[in-house]
Amino acid sequence: MSADLGAARVVLATHNRGKVRELQAMLEAAGFSGPGTVVDAKSAGLGDVVETGVTFEENALLKARAAAAASGKVALADDSGLAVDVMGGAPGIFSARWSGRHGDDAANLDLLLAQLSDIAPEHRRARFVCAAAVVGPDGEEHVVRGELPGTILTAPAGENGFGYDPVFAPEGEGGLSAAQLSLEHKNRISHRARAMSAVLPFVLELLDRTGAEPSETGSEG
Repeated sequence: MSADLGAARVVLATHNRGKVRELQAMLEAAGFSGPGTVVDAKSAGLGDVVETGVTFEENALLKARAAAAASGKVALADDSGLAVDVMGGAPGIFSARWSGRHGDDAANLDLLLAQLSDIAPEHRRARFVCAAAVVGPDGEEHVVRGELPGTILTAPAGENGFGYDPVFAPEGEGGLSAAQLSLEHKNRISHRARAMSAVLPFVLELLDRTGAEPSETGSEG
């Protein structure tokens, strides 16, 4: 049984409060506002979803479908990771547990660098990938992908990031790692920002169809 969601319009299938604030801000800029418009998985009383998909898109859809079914609301989820060209797209969906221990960033990074130790710079192309999925209470669903291309460095650099950020140099950033960029700038160009921007029109369409009214105080631009 889902929790009392009150005025919530969207359930974001995550326990990350930062992601909730980000989506809330995007919806407010689009004209949908008010406190509690977006709630996280915990607030909606949702349990963890076993990610049995073999692609980012499949796992994002699994989480969004579960959240929509349990809450009766528009649900949004994302799944992301690193794909290295010479490794056939690995670590891919296994990015967070590449070393065998989920969420061990240092071990994951060390293993990746060891696997690429004899790979020439011109063959170290990679990309961060994010799939974002939105599912309506009637079962309508959309899934999009955002990518940030770049290269894998030979050694970590920078203190601002997490995960693979210290060894990933985004394209067009002068060889700096993602961990050397400001958080504001990184978030603006990130794979997740691109995916969320692409999925937002579908979220707004579903909100409009399910009775959410645009705020009179929303963005005019």
